[in-house]
Amino acid sequence: MNAFTRRALGLAVVAAGFLFCGARLGLAGHNPPSGADTYDLVILNGRVMDPESGLDAVRNVGVKAGKLAAVSEHALQGRTTIDAKGLVVAPGFIDLHEHGQEPRNYEFQAHDGVTTSLELEVGTDDVDAWYAARAGKSLINYGVSAGHIPVRMKVMHDPSDFLPSGDAAHKKASAEQVAEMEKELEKGLDRGALAVGMGIAYTEAASHDEIMRMFQVAAKYHAPVHVHLRYYGSKEPSTGLVGLEEVIAAAAATGAPLHVVHIVSTGLADTPQLIAMVEGARKHGLDVTMECYPYNAASTRIETTNFDPGWQEARGISYGDVQWAATGERLTAESFERFRKQGGDVVIFGIPDSAVRAAVANPEIMIASDGMRISGPKVHPRGQGTFARVLGHYVREEKVLDLMTGLRKMTLLPAQHLEKRAPVFRDKGRIRVGADADITVFDPNRIIDTATYEQPLQYSEGIEFVLVNGVPVVKGGQLVRDIFPGQAARARITQ
Repeated sequence: MNAFTRRALGLAVVAAGFLFCGARLGLAGHNPPSGADTYDLVILNGRVMDPESGLDAVRNVGVKAGKLAAVSEHALQGRTTIDAKGLVVAPGFIDLHEHGQEPRNYEFQAHDGVTTSLELEVGTDDVDAWYAARAGKSLINYGVSAGHIPVRMKVMHDPSDFLPSGDAAHKKASAEQVAEMEKELEKGLDRGALAVGMGIAYTEAASHDEIMRMFQVAAKYHAPVHVHLRYYGSKEPSTGLVGLEEVIAAAAATGAPLHVVHIVSTGLADTPQLIAMVEGARKHGLDVTMECYPYNAASTRIETTNFDPGWQEARGISYGDVQWAATGERLTAESFERFRKQGGDVVIFGIPDSAVRAAVANPEIMIASDGMRISGPKVHPRGQGTFARVLGHYVREEKVLDLMTGLRKMTLLPAQHLEKRAPVFRDKGRIRVGADADITVFDPNRIIDTATYEQPLQYSEGIEFVLVNGVPVVKGGQLVRDIFPGQAARARITQ
């Protein structure tokens, strides 16, 4: 071989290497054969996993105009390609419960594989304004409920900005005020809210009649009610079981679908009993669903009714089990009183690992983060790592559930839960032709959460590509900046 030939061969090898790297990062262009279908983007050689059909096989996926246009064993041609060999191609994850509906939270969620982020527990008192604030400015898809908490705060002139600490928390509503709440919820549902949000633990003075009337509004619109139960723990007569009894009764009486949020942080050691109660209600024909997050600590605002007298006995913990999110310090009696007057986020340790494992392993309990707005350097890690933690720690390492079941809990189940109220979800949570091109591509051998209680603001690892409506927002494990393909996930607007 002469020098010229060796040099030409070397240049060819280098060029081939650049093409391979470009394809892996979704950057390579292709000139398709004349007459062949050309897709905007093609994902090649990935292990496609679709919880709806049960497909688990190597396939090529074609994306066109924000939709899945082909799922094929045969070669596809695209203007852009992603080489997904050795990676799982799954529906984008749907988070039913995320309070941090802000750009920085969306970045962490995209790195965690989330393509649709929903605030369905607290919700909003102005659905149109909530959606308008995010239109054209969101990395991932977004949606909201009509919230009993903010509506009660509005009607009762509570001074707080997120969760009530004044009359909306502690005062019984008059008949006129309850009627006004009903009108406000109806207004939100008419404007396309996905559900009714209800945090009864934060509105302790709300009567059973008031709760029942909010359920009646939801039933009128065939909207699920996403409920934070009134009670938690094992201290009679205000246990998590009693809180669950209240809302199962309301669902049975009104016909409204019931969704119990973070079943583990409410049930604590009694979580298996709460799960059994829900399963019993389902066997008798009630539409009741549950969600959980995979952590042994909860998080909320310290100024809320969750920390009214008796909280230590109910949770079986003390001051030192509560962490101030702004600094990471564990509380004392003195600092607790000081911070309670100030108000702010805390992390609360005391959920049994066995309870977390039982809920994560249950194939019918959805995964949702309950992520908080990033208010300090020591916020709870759940908003940053929930989905990678389930797939990395509980699926791969602990083997408490298989990969397809894990994916079903964070894709298909949430979509099916919402699609009756909001038909847009019929095209989410699936890998099939015609579905929205919300896709998460990850390495099943590497996916893991890196956000910890000590260092919570860290991206998950092993998630290589995330597409939102066909647009890559994570590429080669890196966030793509200054793009906003997220769209409103909204029910039909009726007025």
